[in-house]
Amino acid sequence: MINKKVCLLGAFSVGKTSLVSQYVHSIFSDRYLSTIGVKISKKQLNVGDEETTLVIWDMEGKDVYTDVKVSYLRGASGFFVVADGTRKETLDEAMSLRKLAFEVLGEVPCYLLLNKSDLTQKWEITDEMIADVLHQDVKTIMVSARTGYSVQVAFESLARDMIREGQKS
Repeated sequence: MINKKVCLLGAFSVGKTSLVSQYVHSIFSDRYLSTIGVKISKKQLNVGDEETTLVIWDMEGKDVYTDVKVSYLRGASGFFVVADGTRKETLDEAMSLRKLAFEVLGEVPCYLLLNKSDLTQKWEITDEMIADVLHQDVKTIMVSARTGYSVQVAFESLARDMIREGQKS
């Protein structure tokens, strides 16, 4: 059994907790509950022939991550940065958090999740902004915590990348 720590980072109210809830429990709730500190969940899956447990750290969204919050990153094998497609400022925050996480963790697997793919008609994040991110070689997946669209794909992709990285070392 392999254990891999995964962190979810993003601005306040981008859907980090909803993504975890959708992935771990196949549940979505419209009721907003703000995460205080960190909420830890676990999910077992098979990656190839490796039985793996993802230990998922859902970190509270803040405008500024303090040293205490940065310490939550330590030991992570990979992470997601989450942006809310309906709020363009959350993409800049996600990219800043991505840079911060790489400073703490080194070059571990990372994906940008563009949440709320079910609401594209309300999106402020434009195709040009997404193209700019992709041009920077940022692995990006459009997801929806509400419908579950690509949520499992995102977690399984990150798990595969983390296992592959672990085999290199």
